[in-house]
Amino acid sequence: MNRKRNHIIVFLAGFLCLTWFDQWTKHLAAGALVGNGPIVVWDGVFEFLYSENRGAAFGILQGRQGFFFAVAIAVFGFVAYAMAKLPAKKRYVPMEVCLVMVMAGAAGNLIDRVFHGYVVDFLYFKLIDFPIFNVADCYVTVGTALLLVLFLWYYSDEEFDMLLRRRGEEA
Repeated sequence: MNRKRNHIIVFLAGFLCLTWFDQWTKHLAAGALVGNGPIVVWDGVFEFLYSENRGAAFGILQGRQGFFFAVAIAVFGFVAYAMAKLPAKKRYVPMEVCLVMVMAGAAGNLIDRVFHGYVVDFLYFKLIDFPIFNVADCYVTVGTALLLVLFLWYYSDEEFDMLLRRRGEEA
């Protein structure tokens, strides 16, 4: 039980650090960019450009804050469930890292929605006119993609099934 408690403490510390970093970058971006033009990092390729996103990726679901709150709560519930089910073994550390990324990303954007009514976005790949995004979006995207890779090529079907079974349920 001590190992499990230590894994959860490290998970929560990682979660708090990642969430803080996301909020810090948004604060810096707002301070430097609101009322100013973009900061060009690589002309025609990448720039910091302030945007207030009241929707989701690509601006879909504008003004549907209740939906985003529900999704964030579902993510928190899933991550808490998965962490409770995962054995405290080194083999599952990659999954824990992915889960902390997804949860921190959901929390970072939820904090923005609660306190501002919108999500602060500021990273813009102008070369391909990709939608403006933020650090929390990176956490969710990378964490989810890595989880998919882990489940396809690293963890066995039995390990995946372990997460889906209830405690005490036989295999």
